[in-house]
Amino acid sequence: MLILEELAGHEHLRFTQVGRLVPGISQKMLTQTLRQMERDGLVDRTVHPVIPPRVDYRLTDLGTSLAAAFCGVWQWAEANLGRIESARGAFDGRATP
Repeated sequence: MLILEELAGHEHLRFTQVGRLVPGISQKMLTQTLRQMERDGLVDRTVHPVIPPRVDYRLTDLGTSLAAAFCGVWQWAEANLGRIESARGAFDGRATP
């Protein structure tokens, strides 16, 4: 979801840019995730014939529609985080050790 969010906010990103924007992701996990997203039709991968090779990623129409669907969920979570944390605190306060 973090990769999807970053790609949704940019026209295209290079591999290294995605890695910098997604905190704590390893190069191996980033590679695997982008490959799976490409396989699923969510991401287009463009290899530019230059030395050193440059690879760009961008969301496809399918990926953009998925990002839009999750946008509502992210906004809801952001708007209700305080209420969720209050509910957790109340619940934890009632729990018996």
